[in-house]
Amino acid sequence: MAAITDLSFMYRWFKNCNLVRNLSDKYVFITGCDSGFGNVLARQLVDRGMRVLAACFSEEGAQKLQQDTSYRLQTILLDVTKTESIRAVAQWVRNQVGEQGLWALVNNAGVGVPSGPNEWLTKEDFVKVINVNLVGLIEVTLHMLPMVKKARGRVVNMSSSGGRVAAIGGGYCVSKFGVEAFSDSIRRELYYFGVKVSIIEPGNYRTSILGKEGIENRMQKLWERLPQETRDSYGEEYFRIYTEKLKNLMQLAEPRIRDVINSMEHAIVSRSPRIRYNPGLDAKLLYLPLAKLPTPVTDFILSRYLPRPADSV
Repeated sequence: MAAITDLSFMYRWFKNCNLVRNLSDKYVFITGCDSGFGNVLARQLVDRGMRVLAACFSEEGAQKLQQDTSYRLQTILLDVTKTESIRAVAQWVRNQVGEQGLWALVNNAGVGVPSGPNEWLTKEDFVKVINVNLVGLIEVTLHMLPMVKKARGRVVNMSSSGGRVAAIGGGYCVSKFGVEAFSDSIRRELYYFGVKVSIIEPGNYRTSILGKEGIENRMQKLWERLPQETRDSYGEEYFRIYTEKLKNLMQLAEPRIRDVINSMEHAIVSRSPRIRYNPGLDAKLLYLPLAKLPTPVTDFILSRYLPRPADSV
């Protein structure tokens, strides 16, 4: 048993240390670089000597990132919900990489709100999240794939533990389940082109994905716009407990994002990138087991976390 364990460790060590050659000549395009995972990854890849094309949503974010890094990083503005913006950025990337192609596309841009009980949300609330996290990711990928195929490179898609088990209502988990399906399908399609596709499924990390508005204010606005009939069916106690539990969950979020960044980097620089990465203890010990349990068992466990509505049976 000890020998098997040692062999397993050596095999994983070899795969982690077996890096792609000539990384300093390769281009990586990353979306969502204003802050969070994308911002830190861009800096880390520049430190490694790679050529980074960083897409930011805001002028302020782009300028700050450009000033803090070297000539190996270039920034551009991108709104992943607008086709014309994606098309223009794809042409810019094509001009940068030339005939060598794009080594890695990292689809990192994402939003997490509005979220909450599904009945409290509107179609527009769902669309707002899905357009960024899923539809935007798909369109960026479709525009960049010819360049990635030319380099026989990688696609790295940011999903979530919420793409394996739907622990909260709203468009976030819906979009991340979609990211999982899209990633699985293109991974199989691109296999014979020599392109590898990896999915990052982090646990609960503290980033700006939830926006700047406080949870209490956000939930209060959702509650106040509901019809009186809906509010009566849930009750004030449900609203209070749900908001408090959501607030506690966010406070427990891991502030140190290094494990996520290292997973993303490994998917880019390793000769043997994994299909799925699950950074975070909660991802490994809570969300993945929940995703693999029989559905009635998962339903029972997660329903215990939710408060009981006033009009319950």
